Amino acid sequence: MPADTSTTSTIVLVGHGMVGQRFLEALAERGLTATHRVVVLCEEPRPAYDRVQLTSYFSGRTPEDLSLTDLAFIEEHGIELHLGDPAESVDREARTVTARSGLVVGYDVLVLATGSYPFVPPVPNKDAEGCFVYRTIEDLLAIEEYARRSTTGAVVGGGLLGLEAAGALKGLGLTSHIVEFAPRLMPVQVDEGGGAALLRTIEEMGLTVHTGVGTQEIVVGEDGAVTGMKLSDGSELATDLVVFSAGVRPRDQLARDCGLTVGERGGITVDERCRTVTDPHVFAIGECALAADGRVYGLVAPGYEQAETAAAAIAGDASAFTGADLSTKLKLLGVDVASFGDAHGAAEDCLDVVYSDSRAGLYKKLVIGRDGTLRGGILVGDAEAYGTLKAFTGSVPPVSPESLVLPAGAGAPVQLGPSALPDDAIICSCNNVRKGTIREAVTEHRCTTVPEVKKCTKAGTTCGSCVKVLGQLINAELEASGVEVDKGLCACFSQTREELYEIVLALRITSHRELLDRYGREEARGGDGCEVCKPTVGSIVASLAPAIGASTYVLDGEQAALQDTNDHFLANLQRNGSYSVVPRIPGGEIAPEKLIVIGEIARDFGLYTKITGGQRIDMFGARVEQLPSIWARLVDAGFESGHAYGKSLRTVKSCVGQTWCRYGVQDSVRMAIDLELRYRGLRSPHKLKSAVSGCQRECAEAQSKDFGVIATANGWNLYVGGNGGATPRHADLLAQDLSDAELIRLIDRFLMFYIRTADRLERTSTWLERVPGGLDHVRDVVVHDSLGICDELESLMAAHVSHYRDEWAETINDPEKLARFVSFVNAPDTPDPVVAFVPERDQIKPDLPLLSIGLRPADDVLEGSAQR
Repeated sequence: MPADTSTTSTIVLVGHGMVGQRFLEALAERGLTATHRVVVLCEEPRPAYDRVQLTSYFSGRTPEDLSLTDLAFIEEHGIELHLGDPAESVDREARTVTARSGLVVGYDVLVLATGSYPFVPPVPNKDAEGCFVYRTIEDLLAIEEYARRSTTGAVVGGGLLGLEAAGALKGLGLTSHIVEFAPRLMPVQVDEGGGAALLRTIEEMGLTVHTGVGTQEIVVGEDGAVTGMKLSDGSELATDLVVFSAGVRPRDQLARDCGLTVGERGGITVDERCRTVTDPHVFAIGECALAADGRVYGLVAPGYEQAETAAAAIAGDASAFTGADLSTKLKLLGVDVASFGDAHGAAEDCLDVVYSDSRAGLYKKLVIGRDGTLRGGILVGDAEAYGTLKAFTGSVPPVSPESLVLPAGAGAPVQLGPSALPDDAIICSCNNVRKGTIREAVTEHRCTTVPEVKKCTKAGTTCGSCVKVLGQLINAELEASGVEVDKGLCACFSQTREELYEIVLALRITSHRELLDRYGREEARGGDGCEVCKPTVGSIVASLAPAIGASTYVLDGEQAALQDTNDHFLANLQRNGSYSVVPRIPGGEIAPEKLIVIGEIARDFGLYTKITGGQRIDMFGARVEQLPSIWARLVDAGFESGHAYGKSLRTVKSCVGQTWCRYGVQDSVRMAIDLELRYRGLRSPHKLKSAVSGCQRECAEAQSKDFGVIATANGWNLYVGGNGGATPRHADLLAQDLSDAELIRLIDRFLMFYIRTADRLERTSTWLERVPGGLDHVRDVVVHDSLGICDELESLMAAHVSHYRDEWAETINDPEKLARFVSFVNAPDTPDPVVAFVPERDQIKPDLPLLSIGLRPADDVLEGSAQR
């Protein structure tokens, strides 16, 4: 219930960002919104949103998706939220705040959460047309609009936000540059080695990085718009859009104007309770505050702690903020970057344990004390162990440091489960949640799922980097308590994917409906299934189709209804509703005549073309109704589906091998073609990638594939379980010096054993680490036939090979199947008007219109139930 404003005290909050919203939640949790009038003055035209995930706007998230504010919460607690109406002055003697609109609000407690402002270097023409900062949703909207008429963009600053801004510019189609004054990227978070690994990976993405140079001047044309930059080394950079992301400064002018004490380098000086040292009625939290330890914190986690501390102080509870963990884990331009504890080894008597692989973009460093205590670390390229390592910081891990930094597949790294963590280990640094708190949520509050624990503890509700560890802890605690953990596939099946595979194979069940009605959970029988089990069962049936008597064509009968969007149309759906078409080019080998056909098709249908990392040619921009016509021309020219849309074999890359290369020792192209044609169309739990290198120089990068082959003087070495994606993993050597026949036989067995036992959407890399016994067990089964199932595995693969049919050819020859390829069922000849394109670099790109954002007027007030 809203408080009676005539008799109750008033709390005024200036600023409604992430920290401000957390402060409101803390007030509500302590019952203060029921006993106090709460007024919020917000400068931006929208309530608090997730600034940490700001860049995700360019990946399709809307401002509404980013919102952290439930207006029902505002209404329920009677909070008066004034949007677009910032505080302009504070009269501490009268205890009033005056807003831009002229509104004057009296306060008993004033909380300043004004955040920070972007620092823009004082260079000539810094305010010219085409110069932007990267701080708010409005900034992003302006950048997006200006980028429509730009070709090149430059970001000043190579820190966290600078890299995100550069990625955003690249995503908008601009040639992107990063200018960083420090000698390396992210100088605060990573050291020289980590910066080098990050630099290599980012440059491979097509961004140009300039380190060790500063911006001297923004060059403008006669119209006053940006045309370039002059750098401190005397060079010039041509660009027509500049984003300043050179750090932030505390936004403390309001405090200065009313006589509050601020630090020499900015920040409103506060004590351990976040109360200003000048006025006991005024608090400051977040990036505008200079904390009691003399630091201004720019991360959201310390801001949340300050919000909780201030709310506790107002409520009369004991609480203090004396400092915070600055550990961070981010995914920048698709690269995992994390640092924790004393990452740079500033303390005395530290030793570094380092693993570095510049080729793979991996860098891992742990800082170890003389007594074995883990003091901190840096992870670049693979931050999978971040949650566990951070939790062990300040203690002696139960295993050697070396085993903690070695990547999977390089020396049998130790996998530390959640049971090894002490109860006081911080699992969620954003919300300062310890392992013991999570255990209590399970044992005392009867939480059994991640969402329930999130709601109970707030763990995992901010950046999400701890969610995986959170799930492991919950399951471990439930199992330790004697509670049976439901490991079923979904709400429809209590069995795992592996168990369902065995049921389908043994009983030759060919439909999802039959499987659900016979073996589904009681409450799910007779139903339609869900979005988890339908494609999973569809994949199992497709993998076993020849052996169980099912159709090998995924759009036949019930199978069509089980497919994901991409499989449903045998093409990859793109962000604007168009599709991409990827014909198979086995081994990357293609005749000139076929190249010409692809070019003619792309020209005639107006498609964007790009050579992929898998040595194929991707054609983007096809409307759904155009797909059959494009396929018909490709099939006529001898092409077939490349299955880029399916959880199946994608490509088998190759180098040119001994045929052309003076270092080659085997014919890698011939082997790659043989493998790709053998395993094409093989449906599996996740996508499969492969490569064949003709010598140990490894030009095809076979050790980063699900199964990779490297030539030796005596035959072939087979590697398995590699992954080059978001979580890189070196493949493990399964067998060596194999003949052609031995190689193919072992790959047959390996793939069918993986398909048989893997979980849904589990890559071979994850599967190999999960299965009991790991590589040794897989080798025993696949090479030594320890389970006696190799004949069956080989038979299943032989059935797949002999029954393979090209899905594109099957479709274009079936009028009934062709009827699905329309944008509107009731108007089959009408194309989707939303699918539109604009020209770029002699090709096309999606025309993604700006979101229409309805902004509230400055004097708009959300008070009680007045507005929803």
